[in-house]
Amino acid sequence: MIVLPALLFILWGEEARCLEENGGFTFDGDLRHFAVATNTVYIATAETLYQLSHDLTLVQSLTQRGILKGGCQMDAQFSRVSETDERNATFSVNMLLPFVENKTLISCGVIECGYCEVLDLKNISNVQYTENIQVGSPRRSSASIGFLVNVEETTTETYILTAVQLYEVKSTKSSCSTESEAVQLRNTNHKQYGTIFSEISEFSTDVIKRCPQGNAEYVDGFQISLTIYLFSNLPSSDTSNRVRLIWLEGKTDKAQTLRSLRGATLSISDGGRGSRLLASSVIPGGPPVLWSGVFSVDGGPTDTELLLFDISPPLTGDTDKDPDFCSVCSTDRIRLPPKTLKPTAVLFRQKSMTSVLAVRHKAWMVFFIGTADGQLIKLAVDKNYHTTCPRVLYRATDDRQVFPKMLLDQVDLKHVYLPLRNQMKRVPVSKCSTYTNVQDCWSAQDPYCVWCGTKKSCTFEDDCQDSDWLSIPDDSQQKMVSYKVVKDDTGQITLNIQTHLSVGQKVSNFACQFSASSSKLCRDGLPQQFPQCTCVLSNSTLPAGGLHVTVKIRVGTTQLSKALKLSNCSDIEGPPTSVLCRQCIGAGCSWSEKGCSWANQGVGNDSVCQKMESGMNFSNPKISSITPSVVSFYGRNHAVLSGSNLSDVTRVRIQADMDCTPQESPVWNNTGVKLTFHIPSADNKGVVKVCVLLPDGSCHGNATITYRSSPSCTHIVPSSTWISGKRKITLMGSHLEFVEGVTHSHAPQEVRPPKNRNHQSLTYDTPAAEKDISTSTVFLKVANETLACLPMTYYPEPEFTSFTSTRTGDDMRITIQKKADKLEMTVADLEVWGVEEENQHPCIMKTKETSNETDFFICEIKRTANANFQQLMIKYGDKTVTLNISSSFNLYLMLLVLLLIPCIIVAVVIVYRSQQNKLTAKMNKRMEALELDIRNDIRQGFVDLQTENADLMENVGAIPFLDYKHFASRIFFPESESLMTSFIKDIGQDVVKVQLDECCQGLSRLIQDQLFLTSMVHALEEQKSFTIKDKCALASLLTVALHNNLSYLTEVMEALLKALMQQSSNAQPKLLLRRTESIVEKLLTNWMSVCLYGFLRESVGQHLFLMVSALTQQTAKGPVDCVTEKALYTLSEDWLLWQAQDFSSLKLKVLFAVGSEGEVSEPLEVNALSCDSVEQVKEKILSTFKAKFGFPYNSPLRDIRIEYENSGSFVTLEEVDASSEVIGEVTMLNTLKHYKVRNDENFSGKYFHLIDPDVDEDQRKKPERKKLKLKEVHLTKLLSTKVAVHSFVENLFRSIWGTPHSRAPQAVKYFFDFLDSQADNMKITDPDVLHIWKTNSLPLRFWVNIMKNPQFVFDMEKTPQLDSCLSVIAQAFMDSFSLSETQLGKNAPTNKLLYAKDIPKFKQEVKAYYKLIREQSPITDSEFKEFLQEESKKHENEFNEAAALRELYKFIQRYFTEIKEKLDQNGAPAELTEQLHHVKKSFDGLKSCSWN
Repeated sequence: MIVLPALLFILWGEEARCLEENGGFTFDGDLRHFAVATNTVYIATAETLYQLSHDLTLVQSLTQRGILKGGCQMDAQFSRVSETDERNATFSVNMLLPFVENKTLISCGVIECGYCEVLDLKNISNVQYTENIQVGSPRRSSASIGFLVNVEETTTETYILTAVQLYEVKSTKSSCSTESEAVQLRNTNHKQYGTIFSEISEFSTDVIKRCPQGNAEYVDGFQISLTIYLFSNLPSSDTSNRVRLIWLEGKTDKAQTLRSLRGATLSISDGGRGSRLLASSVIPGGPPVLWSGVFSVDGGPTDTELLLFDISPPLTGDTDKDPDFCSVCSTDRIRLPPKTLKPTAVLFRQKSMTSVLAVRHKAWMVFFIGTADGQLIKLAVDKNYHTTCPRVLYRATDDRQVFPKMLLDQVDLKHVYLPLRNQMKRVPVSKCSTYTNVQDCWSAQDPYCVWCGTKKSCTFEDDCQDSDWLSIPDDSQQKMVSYKVVKDDTGQITLNIQTHLSVGQKVSNFACQFSASSSKLCRDGLPQQFPQCTCVLSNSTLPAGGLHVTVKIRVGTTQLSKALKLSNCSDIEGPPTSVLCRQCIGAGCSWSEKGCSWANQGVGNDSVCQKMESGMNFSNPKISSITPSVVSFYGRNHAVLSGSNLSDVTRVRIQADMDCTPQESPVWNNTGVKLTFHIPSADNKGVVKVCVLLPDGSCHGNATITYRSSPSCTHIVPSSTWISGKRKITLMGSHLEFVEGVTHSHAPQEVRPPKNRNHQSLTYDTPAAEKDISTSTVFLKVANETLACLPMTYYPEPEFTSFTSTRTGDDMRITIQKKADKLEMTVADLEVWGVEEENQHPCIMKTKETSNETDFFICEIKRTANANFQQLMIKYGDKTVTLNISSSFNLYLMLLVLLLIPCIIVAVVIVYRSQQNKLTAKMNKRMEALELDIRNDIRQGFVDLQTENADLMENVGAIPFLDYKHFASRIFFPESESLMTSFIKDIGQDVVKVQLDECCQGLSRLIQDQLFLTSMVHALEEQKSFTIKDKCALASLLTVALHNNLSYLTEVMEALLKALMQQSSNAQPKLLLRRTESIVEKLLTNWMSVCLYGFLRESVGQHLFLMVSALTQQTAKGPVDCVTEKALYTLSEDWLLWQAQDFSSLKLKVLFAVGSEGEVSEPLEVNALSCDSVEQVKEKILSTFKAKFGFPYNSPLRDIRIEYENSGSFVTLEEVDASSEVIGEVTMLNTLKHYKVRNDENFSGKYFHLIDPDVDEDQRKKPERKKLKLKEVHLTKLLSTKVAVHSFVENLFRSIWGTPHSRAPQAVKYFFDFLDSQADNMKITDPDVLHIWKTNSLPLRFWVNIMKNPQFVFDMEKTPQLDSCLSVIAQAFMDSFSLSETQLGKNAPTNKLLYAKDIPKFKQEVKAYYKLIREQSPITDSEFKEFLQEESKKHENEFNEAAALRELYKFIQRYFTEIKEKLDQNGAPAELTEQLHHVKKSFDGLKSCSWN
């Protein structure tokens, strides 16, 4: 059967805004028509024609604006112009027909007269033919249609059938010809008789007219096989309407097709003549030909029904005898009454339906229904015309109408095109993936959804492999598994289990397992045949309390379980109430007039129970009102229900026509006549029924609640406010009567109540804000939702400067001056009172004027004949300001000031000279003191330098090495804690070899192909959006994913390095590997880390840890400022604490509380400084404890309290307390030296320790603290620190470039040989280039990273102070590898000067190291491969390979097209590309890679 649906849709709509939801195409102008052809969507708006791909991606657009030359003449010419050019005409499209067989798009409409174009179907900008002719309606009409039909002549010809609503021509342009006939057939190509667009035929020209003449509104039309169906409304003057169907047979020629007219009248269920057809859709499949129509019951747009008709055409009967339409029209023609078609079923009743699309899926019919308030509803109907629960697939936040026709995406058949005013949505036909278990998937009653056994998920059927799925049956059922208990004449009890399922393949492993507490439940030997299984009970009696039975059912690979309670049906006795009836039916029994009986003796469904009384005595409640009764679809909190006899009400039930399961809300504050409840949110908009529930389950009362769209904002006036808030704001938009509160983003907890609410506006007062805020978003609170509205700008307070007063009779006219600002204040924002003595007189605001950046507000105080106002009170918002009068007094004051200025100058000169003499004497004394201080500092520095001894302890206990996986993860992902942890297996998982699932296995195999991997890397590096951070992440992901195959990883790295060298050789070969700007450079870092971990741990680790410990101990010997973390003993000039005051060393005896009775430990001697803060003292105590006993103290630092014993009394030491010294607004942290209890003082949230704050002298409590300190005086401390740790630094350096047994590590030798061979291949003879390559790849890329980040190797924290020292040492390390000789002078940086004498010696050692490696015997490929295999095996299963593959796929998914193109460029075999597509398909199917 061929279906040619009408592809012309006339669309209309109201004002609408851009959608907030994602997944659509928004266009300029109103939607006029749209059409779908295979994989393309065409949309015509007022001024543009769009060509979109099936997923609504714009392919191209064609403007309909242009220049018309010749007006209404037949030879008039229309040429398009750009959007910005002048135009005098617009082509308004009234018909859009894709002619797929001809590969053309026919577009007809009006410029000034009729105009048609034939466009290329694949490229609408290619205009193939134009003609000035009227085809279809000359106006934008909702009651004219056009579509393509096939007529079987000698060959099958395709024509345009137009059905046009006739109207009186009022145009004065008589030269425009209009189509005056109702139904015509027009040509589609030049080869047909009369050429394209002609209505004439070879033998005669026929049309179909209204007869007698009258109005006809054409709604829809289509062709199935050769039969053409045409639907229309025939309105009449008495407000009645008839819905007519015309059949035509597309045979012989145009004339015979139109003469084959037969007709029928469609009569809706109540027989009302006022019904109108609004939209329609034929149901594919048949015969019979089933058709659905949206009908207006009363002729209006609100009360609508969806009806199903059988419209199969009559095979016999006279043609052209219809009373309303005729082809050969004459006054004496015979008219026969048309047959009447009654609806087969009333499928759905819903307010304001506007459109319908019907599809057939297996045995089900599925209807997609659009509404006037912007909803898309799905309704599934079974073969018996029983409907399932409707589902809302899409819901607009406002009231945007869905237009009369919707279409299906022809590519995947899984999306519906939903047309709105200026947007096209593409909505999925189902939401299968939202159902997470088999019961929910089945209960959705969605024919599109199946439970896939292999995937353990709810999917579309074609997404489930192996046909291992189950779904709903062909008919509507309430339960997936039902059961009956039957007892036969012999007393034998049988349990029958029925599964209501359809399955994807023949069920070979269907099984049921019955279990109960008794030893044996069923007799043996009963076969189980899908979909039913039976259990004949071993005992012929059931226990008095019932028998609990569990049934486990296996269908394919899916397991179902059902818990039952079996009872003796005859034992369920009592008065016949609805409660007893439901108990009976629920036990698998049936109900009859005699009561409960076995399932084979009565009615087995609970419909019989609904008609019965509950048997409980309650007064019937009645509902009189619900406030509010109209809400948004978000619901409403604290609604009030009023009525009578409400005392026993337990819940309120809200039942929509579309809800299969009603919603119920609990009640409170129940007084018997009033109660409170929450109105819940709803999926759909419309009217719902409300009743109140009693304890027996019965529901009483009949009230309604209307759900409407949610509130939205369009304007906010004014759009700004002042910082102190309380400005009256008016919000404008739609549905604002539902707003319960207004909040701002800067103060979300402060809910402002709305005032003066109505549908389009509300007012509220703004909240106050902090001074540094500039904008704040306004939010609307609706029930439990918070909706974003519009931004509000906050400006500083208005500044009123002065006022003047002028008397007018008995009244006083006040003019207030205010600096101009951006607040746009109006007279409504102000309240003003004139103050006379203590009396306040209201000033009535009149007008506002603005001049010269000053605002003038004018008000009048009435009947104040003798008053004299020197002061005003001005109130805006919640703030009141006082303003004094502007008068001549100010002038006198200024003159007086000018006279006093010369006197003041003379006095100042005299005082200045006196003070100058005193100041000179004071400065001389200060300079002497300063000189003495500097001398002492220099002498002390010299003493420290000459007496410095390396008394740093070398016994640091066990070295806290990190295990390999934590070391490697910190190297791989130094900036991502989440990635670092996600790739490490927990303890206990390391030994477990976990199988990857299918999609991860596929990707793992794919990256084992070197062509693919190198192509992927190069493709990604060519993308500008692929950042350096992405490159590092990809390199590390590859290292983790290929960690079990290090030899392959090495081959890939070598291939990528060779490619990188070819790029670099053209420019600067010395820059190779200096920075991490490519994937392979990060890969090299990771590779070195993997291969040198053993050498690092065995040979270098101890020396590194001793050096770090020595630096830490040396730093602790002097003051450390705990606010800036600068230290007196450091290697970095930038971190030198040269401002430190005098200090002394202390030896503390520390006692630890060891019991609850006040016992203490033996004393522990701890070295501290008098300038240490309390927290620093705690840290030194815990550090000394760990060093002495080898394990840390059992309480964390923040939980430890220390007390100082002084003359038998104990003082608790705290960082900040009442005794803290405060300078200005900065509080000094307490130290051991300054710990004295003082009177209470306030202290701020800003602190300092050893570096004084920069505050005024008069704010200092102790001016003598401020001594001048010079940084250069303390530079000797850098040298002291260097001397103290120098032996540790030397040991570390020599352990790195040392060669145990005269052999370098295998990885170093192998890689250096690789670099030598590449230099030979590239004809590089400069030895400096090779030296730089080796230095960049090993010391720079690996050792410096380790040296500066000891936390990568050890379980420790790195302080900023330690980091600064390590940076200096790392710089000295790299200088040792440098080939250039640096000339250092007095202005050279101190970090270079510190090691200036040591560097030449280190350089000689480095040259010897490189020479030894070069002369060492080479490592064979097999030896190195064996080494790599051993490394892989050592750390097998330590990383989460699947997690790395998942992250890796995200990059492949993002750049899939580019990777595929690169593979094609590199000549990859088809199998590799297919493998890539397979991986994408498997990942996209699973959405994520998971563990089996």
